[in-house]
Amino acid sequence: MPVTTTPSDDKALADLVAYNWTPQPAAANLIQSLLEECLRDCSFAASLAQRMLDDTGTRLVDWLDHCGLPANHPTVSQLTSVGYDLVDLQGLAVWEHRAGMLPRVRVHSGTSRQLAIKVDSVVDFLVAHRLNGIEIIGPPFSSIRTARVADENNVEVWIVERHGSLAFDANPHEVVPFLELTRHWEAFRLRRRDCETDEAGFVQAGQLVDAAIVDLGKDRASELFFAAERESWLRCNRAGQVQKARQDALGLGWANHDHHTYRSSRHCFSQLIAFLERLGFVCRERFYAGREAGWGAQVIEHPVTGITIFADVDLSPEELSHDFSHDPLPPRNELGTVGLWCALHGESFLQAGMHHLECQFDFSATRDQLHRAGIETMPPFTDYPYLKQAFTKGEVWPVIPTRVERLRDAKLISAEQAQQFLMHGALGSHLEILQRNDGYKGFNQAGINQIIAATDPRRAAASAVSLTGD
Repeated sequence: MPVTTTPSDDKALADLVAYNWTPQPAAANLIQSLLEECLRDCSFAASLAQRMLDDTGTRLVDWLDHCGLPANHPTVSQLTSVGYDLVDLQGLAVWEHRAGMLPRVRVHSGTSRQLAIKVDSVVDFLVAHRLNGIEIIGPPFSSIRTARVADENNVEVWIVERHGSLAFDANPHEVVPFLELTRHWEAFRLRRRDCETDEAGFVQAGQLVDAAIVDLGKDRASELFFAAERESWLRCNRAGQVQKARQDALGLGWANHDHHTYRSSRHCFSQLIAFLERLGFVCRERFYAGREAGWGAQVIEHPVTGITIFADVDLSPEELSHDFSHDPLPPRNELGTVGLWCALHGESFLQAGMHHLECQFDFSATRDQLHRAGIETMPPFTDYPYLKQAFTKGEVWPVIPTRVERLRDAKLISAEQAQQFLMHGALGSHLEILQRNDGYKGFNQAGINQIIAATDPRRAAASAVSLTGD
């Protein structure tokens, strides 16, 4: 008997195969060659690149916001052949690589090669490097601020601070809504995460972003909201605190963030996706790790801010052909790794905060430097030429006793597991160390499955029982 599918089923299956990211070595090599050419000709850029590697374990190429080239530069004629497309961006012709994670290229009428480096704050960068007398273009808190910090042998180095804008040029006359920005920034930082119900928490967060969108627009509201989310996560993650301090010492901030990961219960998953779409996020690829793993994920990206979310949820194989990101998931009488984490700590979006922040690094350098700072990393769960990933060892958080008792009484965990959670807590959050090569924009599904399993709180509880003999 033939299997029939509905239009929504067909769409869901099409969505699963719509994003097939592949390495883009030719384009990455072209950008790397351009960068090396600029580093040879500009001592400031070369020194900065070395300090980034030595002091923060990061690579200058991963901080590039865009490159600027004169029309007669040889690189321009090669852009099309390596996959770059010429697109119209607010009336400006810009080269963009849609199949890879690579900097945009702007062709201008001047003679200089330009490296534009993204940072959280232009002022922080200037202060960190003791650069005086540098003109900052764009008023404080404007949507984009820039500053030229070096001009040597026809190489200009620019610092770029973005707040929900894809523009290249700062507007020195932009009218900045200072009061509204301050009010909504405070509201996001102070939003109530532990409400009477999870639904009430989503409603309250929705009201906050709706008000911010009215005053600031979706792009600026999104940028502001996730700055507050990173701040909240940072308070609970020592590895993040250590690494952020290293990057702040160079005035960089978190502008190298790759994606933010939220763990969600099945009950709240569609609400989480709806909230993100409310801010302008667009769903990308989905993941399913297989029947034994029992989890799935939706990747969702903001087209202007570039913020990417990896949203995890317990999932059954028969649900794969449905739109599990938008259709409410029914309750189950068992918990996978993601569901148990949420049951112990609360929703990532609410009580618990993000499970991890992942940033782009030089993989080996960062792991070695964090080790010397007393931060250990777990074994890599991805080790491909084009993608390397590893978690720092997880922060162990105490668990509210009523949460443990509720799980034990529902027979979702054993009495022994409950005792260990109460005595020792449960794994909470991580910093993830990632290195992308060849402009690869995707993720490693098999590796993610392994690390999800490795961070299951029940494994830690079982280990504790083994060690104590209980």
